[in-house]
Amino acid sequence: MTQFGYRTLGFGGGEIPRDPYDAYYLVVAGGGAGANNNYHGGGGGAGGYRTNFGGSAYTFTPGVEYTCTVGTGGTITSPGTSGWNSDGVDSSLTGSDITDITSTAGGRGGNHYAGEKDGSNGGSGGGGAANGGTGGSGNTPSTSPSQGSSGQGLTTPNDPGGGGGGATSAGSSGTGGNGTANDITGSSVTYAGGGGGSRFPSGTKSGGAGGGGTGSSADGTTGTDGLGGGGGSSERAGSNAGGTGGDGVVILTMPDASYSGKTTGSPTVNPGQGPGSDQTVVTFTGTGIYYG
Repeated sequence: MTQFGYRTLGFGGGEIPRDPYDAYYLVVAGGGAGANNNYHGGGGGAGGYRTNFGGSAYTFTPGVEYTCTVGTGGTITSPGTSGWNSDGVDSSLTGSDITDITSTAGGRGGNHYAGEKDGSNGGSGGGGAANGGTGGSGNTPSTSPSQGSSGQGLTTPNDPGGGGGGATSAGSSGTGGNGTANDITGSSVTYAGGGGGSRFPSGTKSGGAGGGGTGSSADGTTGTDGLGGGGGSSERAGSNAGGTGGDGVVILTMPDASYSGKTTGSPTVNPGQGPGSDQTVVTFTGTGIYYG
């Protein structure tokens, strides 16, 4: 059996140190919220998307604590009124022997009646609101590869709300930008889609692939938890609520034989289901620690 930092030999054989091993990560931040009961409000930007899967592995060391912080999605205040909507929250992977990874929260959609028509900057930027609101800048702060795209800006007062940016593409024509597919879990899943902008007087605009919420003339829908999608915007007509952003996720994979079996935060652990038949997938949807 394997203990923390050591491999125990059967039949009184004692303990020997475990070897360092390769690990891969996917870190997605919380998406920004869409504008709440707003005049042509912007969709929320997706949470920042960062991964080393498909590239160079990290080396995990037995006994080292790897803290996985999962950012929540942006919120709205006073649903059905012209209250504020917020950015999401950063997600991160940190450890004493690795380069720390932070994925930046998605920017909130521009909210004209709350006093800020521009979308916020973030991992992906929020879409702009009516009367010339600009889209928030994505990949802010800058990472390489890019962690996200910009939200859509508006050029005329009567433009519908701008779409929030996604990991792969910017918001466009009110639709949220698309996210990025990743098969670190052994199955292809698309993460970090932007939220759609609001419609007037009727209709909807879809969020981007990867959990982006739908923008609407009625209630905007929420971004998808675990994917970091941006929330869709609602329109100022009655008592409509904007969509909150989706929570992020941190996923780790390592060889089955190297998995320590020691965590906090109750992640989902799936042996033999990673990119190879001999990989363990550890999925954190709330903050916790993986002990190498």
